[in-house]
Amino acid sequence: MNRLRATSVLQSGDRIPDRDPARMPVFDTITNLPWHPLVVHAVIVLLPLSCLGAVLVALRADWNRLHGFLVLASAFVAAGASVVAKESGERLASRVGVPLDHSQWGKWVVVSAGLLFLSVAALWWLDRQHAEARTTAMKVLAVVQVVLAAVAFTVVVLAGHSGATAVWGPIVQHTQPGTFPVG
Repeated sequence: MNRLRATSVLQSGDRIPDRDPARMPVFDTITNLPWHPLVVHAVIVLLPLSCLGAVLVALRADWNRLHGFLVLASAFVAAGASVVAKESGERLASRVGVPLDHSQWGKWVVVSAGLLFLSVAALWWLDRQHAEARTTAMKVLAVVQVVLAAVAFTVVVLAGHSGATAVWGPIVQHTQPGTFPVG
């Protein structure tokens, strides 16, 4: 049984603990390209937009009644895309190795996106049930939603940065601008 090393990447041939690559064919490739770099772009665009929208509809109940469904839909797609990104990332890692920081942040993206979606859904539903001013419980939920949005935004930035660093860091470190012949 292989164990995670204290290095930043598992070595070639190492298995991801508790993951059988034969059981993960769905999120492996699409037209011979890995799913992960394709789907992460949905997460890094939609989750920050959902965070911004979540803050705005938390601040104003009338905005939530008017535009809350758009925020809810965006948060739903972002949460779903974060699950696909995590699963496809694990599949890609079985081919190229695991950037451990990125893997850990990616797990928290799924959690934070899911919690943000649940908060947005609850506040959206409650604002429709109470046309008058928000109750104290709804105001507390709105504050929690702002905190969850800040956490989700921070985590997706850290996950994205650690992934980009894992992919592009070695390339940038070992090349200079203008060293690749064009034409």
